[in-house]
Amino acid sequence: MVRKVKNTKSPEERRAEAEALQATIAEQVEELRESEVWARFLTFAQSFHRYSLGNLLLIFAQCPEASYVAGYRTWQKLNRQVRKGEAGIRIFGGRDVRETVENEKTGEEEEQRRVRFFAVSVFELGQTDLIDEDEGDPSNIAHTLAGDDPAGIFHAVTDYLTGKGWTVDREPIAGDVNGYTVMDGTQRVVVDADLSPTQAAKTALHEAAHVLLHSDDEPGEYVAHRGIKETEAESVAYIVAGILGLDTSDYSVGYVAGWSNCEAETIKATASNVLRTAHTLADALTETDEDATAA
Repeated sequence: MVRKVKNTKSPEERRAEAEALQATIAEQVEELRESEVWARFLTFAQSFHRYSLGNLLLIFAQCPEASYVAGYRTWQKLNRQVRKGEAGIRIFGGRDVRETVENEKTGEEEEQRRVRFFAVSVFELGQTDLIDEDEGDPSNIAHTLAGDDPAGIFHAVTDYLTGKGWTVDREPIAGDVNGYTVMDGTQRVVVDADLSPTQAAKTALHEAAHVLLHSDDEPGEYVAHRGIKETEAESVAYIVAGILGLDTSDYSVGYVAGWSNCEAETIKATASNVLRTAHTLADALTETDEDATAA
């Protein structure tokens, strides 16, 4: 039997609540923007190199859960140390080189500049630890949720995705990532085995949103527009969780703020996709009177 979440709200009430929750997360992100926490996070986020699309694809292929990526010494400057034994993510670096060549037309020697590419190793945030904990962790603006999942949201999401041909596995995930969705045709969702029931439920909703919103994207689309994709998925998770009686704002507000660059306009621009997907997911996970009668 497919497990669902018992909820007495009518479809109309769920839709009204979804719109209210979508507006609420935008308001909370705007409030966060004025805080010292955001100022410290922004300084942290601006320290990272902007990689080419080719390198982003290489990073994602080797480490689909990657968030912030930097070289060994850059992490040290950010008060983090790459753990001993961590395998680097291999990408291409470039360096300007000057060389003297002969001009074929004039026969004279002249200096030319070109870019020489070479393989380098970078590391993801989850492969590092704080060096001085007294300085705090500016990267942490999404606070992991604790507690139980009395409504059975995780199991309801699992049954829903399984019914759509996806597998849902609980496995240990290295680093700080809570879950990921494999979109290479294998149709697989992975949720970290060490999460609390509440965080696992929220993460399952987030990954289900990715399945509904992004599993049909062209290759590279997610990587190129990851900020928008993550903003959409977490907004859906926040809204559906709220409808089902679970407040995830301690985690979701910081997560959405980070991926949207704390821009409420980005959140509002994704509202149509978010609300449509939230309605679909909430309806699918909620037990109706007909479901209860059939049981």
